[in-house]
Amino acid sequence: MTETLDKIRVLDLTRLLPGPYVTQMLGDLGAEVIKIEEPGAGDYIRGYPPRGQADSALYLSINRNKKSFSLDLRSDEGQEIFLKMIPGADVVIEQFRPGVMERLGLGYEKLKEVNPGIVMCSISGYGQTGVYRNKAGHDINYLSVAGILDLIGNKEGAPVIPGIQIADIGGGSLWAAFSIMTALFTRTQTGQGQYIDVSMMDAVFTYTSMLAGSYFMNKKIPHRGEELLNGGYAWYNIYRTGDGRYISIGMLETKFWEKFCQVIERENWIKKQFAPLKEQDAMIAELADIFTRRSCAEWMEILEPLDICASRINSLDEAVNDKHLRERGMIVEMEHPVEGRLYSLGFPVKFSGLNCDFRMPPPSLGQHTSELLQEFGYTPDKIGELKTRQII
Repeated sequence: MTETLDKIRVLDLTRLLPGPYVTQMLGDLGAEVIKIEEPGAGDYIRGYPPRGQADSALYLSINRNKKSFSLDLRSDEGQEIFLKMIPGADVVIEQFRPGVMERLGLGYEKLKEVNPGIVMCSISGYGQTGVYRNKAGHDINYLSVAGILDLIGNKEGAPVIPGIQIADIGGGSLWAAFSIMTALFTRTQTGQGQYIDVSMMDAVFTYTSMLAGSYFMNKKIPHRGEELLNGGYAWYNIYRTGDGRYISIGMLETKFWEKFCQVIERENWIKKQFAPLKEQDAMIAELADIFTRRSCAEWMEILEPLDICASRINSLDEAVNDKHLRERGMIVEMEHPVEGRLYSLGFPVKFSGLNCDFRMPPPSLGQHTSELLQEFGYTPDKIGELKTRQII
């Protein structure tokens, strides 16, 4: 099997979560990813708890299949070195505030002069244009502005913070990866590179597509806990069982709801699947009581054979040990020279003729700097001088 990106070189200037997850995906597909980090400091996420022997678990979880190159991009020599890397590169991905790369003299127009085929991707919170372009933000802020946080939570309660970073991964990483691959494919036809402006808020805003479509039609503002798929209906909801566990049901299709109503002896509810919210509230309350009468395991013994979209809500411990996820190769083991045995999540998509290879553990800060500088013609003496001056 081949690696689809084995001829692609990526210069990765990103930190924290969105960009590093993109470049890990590209690395898994065979790209040579060079992670360019500030000398002495590196990616901020290296220092976040919990810590291993040298680096944090958060860093180790999203930086495999990369080489680390320490370089001070604020120095003239650092910028000179970076520009020497551009002719042999295919992709540059950065995650600074809008305008930073231009102020460094390393914006897309400059890089395109050196290599017309370069694909440059900028990931930012609000995009390179627009009135919010210079605002600081994190996942919780992008979800707030996009109207998503207002839709998460119980009907009578406040908005709830999701337990994962939706905008960072779903809005930043995945859209950036998709767009980079699109630009590389286009380059095979035109020979020209591309500049990509990924706004995490814009991208995560698309998650509201169906609700926005309804709003455009009827001008009705959707509310948390009142819509078809956010807790307003009895058949798409979460219920606590007698032993304190939780079960989710997602019986959107009438055939599933019908089977469920029959098994709990509430056949009169079958035609009430899409009844008004007042009737839904009554069914939800009664279902909440019904579910407390058995343990989670007992309920799953009843519901699983029916194949009606009912699931036990797993803890993360249960998820990483789930036999299906294990069988699908979603837990990856690697040996790290400092940290020992590492576990991380695998590549989620399976190809019939392409190989996802977990060949390199996350690098230590600056681990490959000397090796790469020699490739660009720097002598050991010059490399030593650059280290002394903290350029690398």
